Amino acid sequence: MKSFKYSVEPKIISEMDPNFRPIYLANANYLKAVMKSKNPEPVAIAIERNQGIQSVYKTFVFNDSENEYESNIFYIERLIKSLLWIKGGWKIIFGGPKSIGNYIKESYAVGGLREFDREFMTRIYEKKFTVELTTPDMIKDSNEKSAPLGRHLEGYRIGFDAGGSDRKVSAVVDGVPIYSEEVVWHPKLQTDPTYHYQGILDSIKTAASKMPRVDAIGVSSAGVYIDNRVMAASLFIKVPKHEFDLHVKDMFINIAKELGDIPIEVANDGDVTALAGAMSLESNQVLGIAMGTSQAAGYVDAKGNITGWLNELAFVPADYNPDAMIDEWSLDYGCGVKYFSQDAAIKLAEQNQIKINPDLSPAEKLEYLQNEISKGNEKILKIFDTIGIYLGYNILGYQAFYDIKHVLVLGRVTSGLGGSRIIHYAKLVLEAESPDLAKRIKITLPDEKSRRVGQSVAAASLPDLNKRY
Repeated sequence: MKSFKYSVEPKIISEMDPNFRPIYLANANYLKAVMKSKNPEPVAIAIERNQGIQSVYKTFVFNDSENEYESNIFYIERLIKSLLWIKGGWKIIFGGPKSIGNYIKESYAVGGLREFDREFMTRIYEKKFTVELTTPDMIKDSNEKSAPLGRHLEGYRIGFDAGGSDRKVSAVVDGVPIYSEEVVWHPKLQTDPTYHYQGILDSIKTAASKMPRVDAIGVSSAGVYIDNRVMAASLFIKVPKHEFDLHVKDMFINIAKELGDIPIEVANDGDVTALAGAMSLESNQVLGIAMGTSQAAGYVDAKGNITGWLNELAFVPADYNPDAMIDEWSLDYGCGVKYFSQDAAIKLAEQNQIKINPDLSPAEKLEYLQNEISKGNEKILKIFDTIGIYLGYNILGYQAFYDIKHVLVLGRVTSGLGGSRIIHYAKLVLEAESPDLAKRIKITLPDEKSRRVGQSVAAASLPDLNKRY
C-alpha cells in the first residue's frame, strides 16, 4: 500500500502503535492544501440504495494541472469506501474529474480492488452494482429518509440479541425485564444453519416460558436486515451460499411462524445499541458503537429516527498507515474491525510481544488480557489506552458523516477497567485536537447492568403491535 503524503502525526501518540495515522487529520490537511491551490475541482458523490434514495457528499480535489493525481485518487477512493459502508447502496454516481472517475470504475469492476465491496452490496440490495460517471452539477441533493424505531413497551415481549460469542434473551413485561439469560455459542464456526436456528429458537422459547403469553419478539443482531430478512451477517459466515439462501434469509420469519405467527422485528444490533442509548439518555443524535467480535454501529438522528444506512463501520477505513493490519474478509487494510473489536486488543498484544496462549479462542484471548489488567498489568492496560486513541480520532472522522451529540460505547472489549481507559483516552484526543467538539460530544460508557438491561428492553421494544406483520 502507498502512503498518503498528507498524513500527519497526531498530537496524542500511542507507544503501542506509533505509526497510527488518523484519517481525520490527513483529510483536513489534504483539503486545506486543495483549497489553497489554483482552481480546486468540485466533486459530488451520490450513493444510491433501495427505493431510489440517494446520499450525496460534496468535496473538492486538486485540479489536474497540480500533478496531484495520486493524492486525489487516494483521498476519493478512501472517501467512497467510507460512504459506501456507512450509507449502503448498489450504485455509485461520481461527479468529478474523469481521471478519478475511471479509477473508481476500475476499482469496483469484476476482479478490481474493491470486488469484495461490490459483491457484498450486490448481494444485500439484490441489484447489479454499478458505477456511473457524470459532472458535479448533474448530481442532485440528498433525498434521505428516516423512520422511527422501537420504543414500544406495552405487553409481553421478548428481546433477543444474537452475538458472536453468546446469545442473550430477556422476557420483558411493559418495558420491565423479568428474566434474562446468556448462553455461550459459536455461530461463526458452524456450517449447518440448523445450529443457529435451534439455538435462537431455544433461547426464545426459554424466555416465552416465563410469561403467560408472547405479544411480540424483537431481535438485535449483527448484519444487514431488510424486511426482517437476513441479507448478510457474520454469524452465518461459514454457511454455504445455497444453504444461506434456503435456510438463513427467512430464519427469523420462520421462527416467528413456528411460535404461532408472533409479530417479529429484526434490526441491526448497532441501531438497537443507539436506540437503547437514546432511550436511556432521553436524547437523540446518538452514535452507538459496540466493540465485540467485530465493530457494530448504529445511529439515531435528531428526530429520534434511524436512517436506513448500513452503518457498517467495521469496513470503514480507520487508519491511513499503509502497513496497517489487513482484514481477512474484505482484504482491505486499516479498517475499523481491526481497531474496535477483540481483534484490536489481540493485534496490539502480538505487536508488542505480549504472549497469549495461541490455542485460546479470540474471546478467550480478550478475557485473558482483561484478567491481567485486574492483576495490575500496566503494559496490557496500554492496549486499551491505544484503542481509546483510535476511538477519539475516528469519532472526529465520523463527524463528516454523522451529526453527533452522544457516542455510546459498549461491547466485550469495554468490560472492566479497560473500558474506562478507552473512554478517558478518547476524550483526551477530542480535547487535544478539537476543543469545540470535545465540549459538544459526550462519550458515554454505560455500566454493565444498564448495558444488558437497556439492550434487551430496546430489542423487545422493536415491534409495533399496531403494525400488520
